[in-house]
Amino acid sequence: MIQVLLKQYFFVYLHQLKHKHMYKHILRPILFSFNPETAHNLTFHGISLLRKIPFARSIIRAIYKKESPTLSKEVFGIRFPNPVGLAGGLDKNGEFYNDMANFGFGFVEIGSLTPLPQDGNAKPRCFRVPGDKALINRFGINNKGVRNAVEHLKKERPEVIVAANISKNTSSINEEAAKDYETSFGLLYDFVDMFVVNISCPNVVGLTALQDISFLSEIVDKLLDLRMYYDEYRPILLKVSPDLSHEQLDEIIDYSLRSGIDGIVAGNTTRTRDGLTSISKEKIEEIGNGGMSGAPIYKKNLALVKYVHEKSEGKLPIIGVGGIMSPEQAQEMLDNGASLVEIYTGFIYEGPALIKKIIRHIVSVTGDDPIVSTTGKASRELFE
Repeated sequence: MIQVLLKQYFFVYLHQLKHKHMYKHILRPILFSFNPETAHNLTFHGISLLRKIPFARSIIRAIYKKESPTLSKEVFGIRFPNPVGLAGGLDKNGEFYNDMANFGFGFVEIGSLTPLPQDGNAKPRCFRVPGDKALINRFGINNKGVRNAVEHLKKERPEVIVAANISKNTSSINEEAAKDYETSFGLLYDFVDMFVVNISCPNVVGLTALQDISFLSEIVDKLLDLRMYYDEYRPILLKVSPDLSHEQLDEIIDYSLRSGIDGIVAGNTTRTRDGLTSISKEKIEEIGNGGMSGAPIYKKNLALVKYVHEKSEGKLPIIGVGGIMSPEQAQEMLDNGASLVEIYTGFIYEGPALIKKIIRHIVSVTGDDPIVSTTGKASRELFE
């Protein structure tokens, strides 16, 4: 019965998509009537059902997908059709990358993926703060494991650039974390376009400690060595926290430039609650631990992008992510050193139309001039 209702609902939704603010005024209020995790699951169940509706894919692509030769951009040696990507954490298991591409994303980051399946932290573990357009989550990297993702990638060939976000299992101690990253890296290598090494999720005990250069170098050096045995080059990026000190960032940037890391994803969620103004301190304490994303972290992550860009003298390509809720903010990320941008919470609050709005804005700013190429030349020379 639920499946029938969902089919009918999404069929009506497809026919109403052309109306302005359809997502904000109709679909989002329905989804926000559920807790965030239930809404997430319902959304992706609905997307699964859309696959069975004739012409649904074509309709979605016609409405949301914006293509322009001026948007094509080479970064990390990969030609991106546009610079707007989906951040890791939404397609947790690597099962909806092509569906996300239908909404106009130029690339999709899947995961985080761990060698073994894991349930994550206890529920409830995700909380909305609508007044501040924020989310607080402590999912704990719940996913079906890397092998499930590989099977899906084999079964459904990606029609979009796929970045695999990899991490360690919660049960693995930090001293043995490198093995987890190696396992996922090796299993995924032939099926994705690039890798994001997640060493900064605040929701897994001890994971952020891997940003310490001693742990980090042990993990990444092994991945860089392993990459040498493959015929195809797959860029490797580090995902860093906006909560790091400048001293810690300096060590990571220096290591990245010396080692051959291809780029930085700046950044992740934050443990701080700075910028939350619509709820009381008591409510914040009631929510408890977790990483905050959304509008309140935008300035912090923008500063992170700018710092990495300036400190690396533009030698490290950057994916700017965190709090992008408008086309102007996406452009500001690019203007301050990001080569590409990703959205996540903005996608939830603003809806899929945000992607097209960002792309249109970038086109209006860049005009007919092709976007400058950022190849990560230094790291590719090390490989070659």
